[in-house]
Amino acid sequence: MLELLAKSMLVGLAIAAPVGPIGALCINRSLTRGFWFGVSGGLGTALADATYGALAALGFAAFSAALATISTPLALFGGAFLIFLGWREMRQTGAKAAAEPARGDLARTIATTYALTIANPATILSFVAIFAGFGLADAGGGIAPAIVVAGVFAGSLLWWVFLSGLVAVIRHRLPKEFARWVARISGGILIGFGLVAISTAFPH
Repeated sequence: MLELLAKSMLVGLAIAAPVGPIGALCINRSLTRGFWFGVSGGLGTALADATYGALAALGFAAFSAALATISTPLALFGGAFLIFLGWREMRQTGAKAAAEPARGDLARTIATTYALTIANPATILSFVAIFAGFGLADAGGGIAPAIVVAGVFAGSLLWWVFLSGLVAVIRHRLPKEFARWVARISGGILIGFGLVAISTAFPH
């Protein structure tokens, strides 16, 4: 069981670590608004990863088949969502003064990154590939599915806590213009991934 937990944590880490659109969004949140906004975004992503982990652990073949049937609407919705978030990120003016985050703001950040991760085609494809690559396509019965879900969630969340903490530590040592440029770059990354996602919805 410990081996299964370790493998599942590595899956969560492997899915979360690449700096894609969600990584760019969480980095920008940590840089412009502080540690808790970055972590709340990571929590939303970790919950989405755990959701996919639960579905895959309970039946990988059925999970893969279901994803194939909804890949087009997910690509369209996820792509449009990425473009909207990218446009909004590029309008930011820079880092904000440190303040106690409101629960409503953190809840919205969690909900946004959860929806973005669930609808992001790149996350879905990487999840299926990595999940199968680590030999978790057949997790077995009993408590094995629960261990897989817990491991994926823990591995993903640990990465976001580390990344948000690192960015939050250095944010005050950087010039104000840096945050503005990061917002523009992360916005551009989000828009770029959004356009790619939408293009995958149409046959070539």
